[in-house]
Amino acid sequence: MARKPTTDIRRGAPIEYKLKMPEQGELIGTVVKIAGATKFFVECSDGKQRLCAIPGRFRRRFWVKENDVVIVKPWVVQSDERGDIVWRYSVMDINKLRERQLI
Repeated sequence: MARKPTTDIRRGAPIEYKLKMPEQGELIGTVVKIAGATKFFVECSDGKQRLCAIPGRFRRRFWVKENDVVIVKPWVVQSDERGDIVWRYSVMDINKLRERQLI
């Protein structure tokens, strides 16, 4: 999940990253409320509010706070109520999403 720079950083060239977009079956959402250590209420782009968890493989890779923009992968069972958080966007990524009118 590490992003690689597209330009040479040693010479002071600007660093640009490729923006991660939701894949098939994933949604963009905004964290509304923290419901515990790794559980969050997320308002998704389809208008539904889901209780989402951070899977164990991602727990220490990123920290999620309220009003963060995340990618949510709904569960197969209870897909309208629950999901997993698979990515958290940075501030620069959120600005790029707003430019593309995705949020």
